[in-house]
Amino acid sequence: MSAQPKTDSAVIRPMRDEDIAAVQDIERRAYDFPWSASIFSDCLRVGYCCWVLDTGAGLAGYGIMSVAVEESHILNVCVAPEARRQGHARAMMNHLLHTGAEHGARIAYLEVRPSNAGALKLYLDLGFRHVGTRRAYYPARNGREDAFVLSLPLVPKT
Repeated sequence: MSAQPKTDSAVIRPMRDEDIAAVQDIERRAYDFPWSASIFSDCLRVGYCCWVLDTGAGLAGYGIMSVAVEESHILNVCVAPEARRQGHARAMMNHLLHTGAEHGARIAYLEVRPSNAGALKLYLDLGFRHVGTRRAYYPARNGREDAFVLSLPLVPKT
């Protein structure tokens, strides 16, 4: 398992079943169309790489990624609205990318809403490149929204 990186006073640690209520609370406050608690439970059950950002006083964010056949797919990264703009999302992304490489992934993929300018900027700053668009991928208030598919080559750890 990876070392547990710190971001200021917060620690990135493996998600546990008992974290799901707090994770879903962050999800509900951050997104118009949140994942359900059962989706988070399923991610843990099937062995996805699930991490939380623990401040000691509570959770400030989380990240979920699947890794298979030399590919990592970053499925969900979220920071609580009150904890944003403190470097937590960047720390979680770096942790996920490092973890993916440790598991033998040679490339990371993710989808992002084109309207999510902050996340898109972070991903491009980390070196991700736009490789495609999934039309009408996300639910939106007025129908559906496209998803940009981004990728980043990784150097697997040996």
